[in-house]
Amino acid sequence: MILAACTLDDSTNKNKKVGLIEITLQDKQGLYFLVGNHGSKALRGFVAEWSQLKMDIEMEMKMNSEGDPTASWPLLSWLASCIMVFGGVVPYVPQYQEILRTSNTEGFSTRVCLVLLVANILRIFFWFGKQFESPLLFQSMVMILTMLAMLHLCCSVQTANRVSTKQHYFTDLDLRYFWSWARFEDYLLFCFSFTVLSALISFLFLDSVLFVEGLGSLAVLTEAMLGVPQLLQNFQNKSTRGMSIKMVLLWTAGDLFKTTYFLVNEAPSQFWVCGIAQICIDIAILLQVFFYGQETRTKYG
Repeated sequence: MILAACTLDDSTNKNKKVGLIEITLQDKQGLYFLVGNHGSKALRGFVAEWSQLKMDIEMEMKMNSEGDPTASWPLLSWLASCIMVFGGVVPYVPQYQEILRTSNTEGFSTRVCLVLLVANILRIFFWFGKQFESPLLFQSMVMILTMLAMLHLCCSVQTANRVSTKQHYFTDLDLRYFWSWARFEDYLLFCFSFTVLSALISFLFLDSVLFVEGLGSLAVLTEAMLGVPQLLQNFQNKSTRGMSIKMVLLWTAGDLFKTTYFLVNEAPSQFWVCGIAQICIDIAILLQVFFYGQETRTKYG
């Protein structure tokens, strides 16, 4: 761009000369000065001042670039996204190992898997109506696969330990035995049926803002109830035996991180509100661990 074009009177030779100063910006790295027709002393002084200003600006920009802490933000953001996608799987690793070690599923509520499967299927369809952070979408896909793996293990262990010959199947359509089926294939059939039904309803009403917001709220509210089945099973058993305490501790740490991530990245309000609810339920389960642990020590102690 043209900064100045001026006519100056040189007192020595009485000739008028024109000085043209042009400033261009290249790649946002600094200012580069192109100067032409500067025959007068006044103009040369003016150019010298601009050259000094250019050097000062370049020096300041270099110092800011070297000392700017935001230069590492892309890397930190990428790491946070990876934790969001795969971090939700980590709490189930110790529970998976515990079931393998003891060949017993009584301490773990498979309804935790139900809650997460429903919540993440709904969240995927919510994304089609209101696209949020991509890591949250990938997290849902990873979590669905993880819950299916947990169900497969539980079904295998229960089949090996089953004494009764009476078995129940999804196709029985008996609500009394809902989510207490004999085969892993029955759980897959439920997931497939629920996905098809959700897809049909979602694409019929996808243009409705009210429906999309309601779908998002239902998805995260369902996920917020993740710990409730475990809380109720512990209460029913009057014990936390068989439940991995590491799993609950990792739930709590993950929910704290997740809620912070939602707030920082300005995710839809449904996400962080339900994240806070999850933290409260995690704390309640940890209190059960302490309370029932105290009762056990008193009883046998």
